[in-house]
Amino acid sequence: MNVNYLRVSVTDRCNLRCVYCNPLGSERTGSHEGLSVEEISRIVRLSAECGIRTVRLTGGEPLVREDIVGLIKGLARISGIKELALTTNGVLLAQRAASLRDAGLDRVNVSLDAVEPGCFQRMTGSDGLAQVLAGIDKAIAVGLTPVRINCVVLREINLSQVTGLAEFSAGQPVSVRFIEYCPTSRHAPTARRYVPNSEVRRIIESRFGPLSDVLQPDSGGPAVYSRIQGASGTLGFISGRSSNFCGRCSRLRLTSDGRIRPCLHGTRSYDVKGLMRTGADDPAIVAMILEAVRDKGHTTKWTAPADDFVMQHVGG
Repeated sequence: MNVNYLRVSVTDRCNLRCVYCNPLGSERTGSHEGLSVEEISRIVRLSAECGIRTVRLTGGEPLVREDIVGLIKGLARISGIKELALTTNGVLLAQRAASLRDAGLDRVNVSLDAVEPGCFQRMTGSDGLAQVLAGIDKAIAVGLTPVRINCVVLREINLSQVTGLAEFSAGQPVSVRFIEYCPTSRHAPTARRYVPNSEVRRIIESRFGPLSDVLQPDSGGPAVYSRIQGASGTLGFISGRSSNFCGRCSRLRLTSDGRIRPCLHGTRSYDVKGLMRTGADDPAIVAMILEAVRDKGHTTKWTAPADDFVMQHVGG
């Protein structure tokens, strides 16, 4: 298994309260001491020595971290890292996109679960839809491309938004990706909200006609890509519940509280923050990273005990 992708949750704070991640009534974020810029940079540098080539910054919402531009500048200089990306809810993206690009960020994914203001409000607890749309436009303008738009589909909440989001890909050079919902905590909506991507695809095709499959640009990522006939962009389907792509998962995750997780859904983790703060040298940290890499071979969402985790700590 080629483990070459590290997702880094740089904060557990967020400026939205999305129903599937950080719903109203769930525990507040910002509950622990996170990693410093220097600590994150050290872990990424040593991860690159272990074969990591792609780094994605997540949260929470990474753009609420005031030193995010400085962090990106440092990470962009690390030898061996070929791509540096960021996932954001887009609320602050328009005002920061240019500085992120200048700092060395390559591309962004934007979480957008609705294109109607009322539905956006129900999904996120915010009226910031216009800000998110402006952020997408700005990201395209400054070259943080390809821009990918991620939508988690929940029955009776935003299933009505599928065709509007799919239409986004018709007129703009973006990839709109539909993600099957999977509950991650007792506070999130129940599993009955789950909509399989086969149903999402049927809804899109009933409006736009048959989709044509396209070559997968992710080189081993979970999305399967299609296109509306004549569209500028593409559609992606990430089917984590109705299909199994554990065998080709190339990712490790560094949580906002400083633990390396081989599997998003598994309970196994490695306390790299604790190791660093007891004065460990680089070889000791490398050994821990390599242990997590080896764990990828036998810890998957299907073999690990279920974990009721806070999504913004883990970074999705």
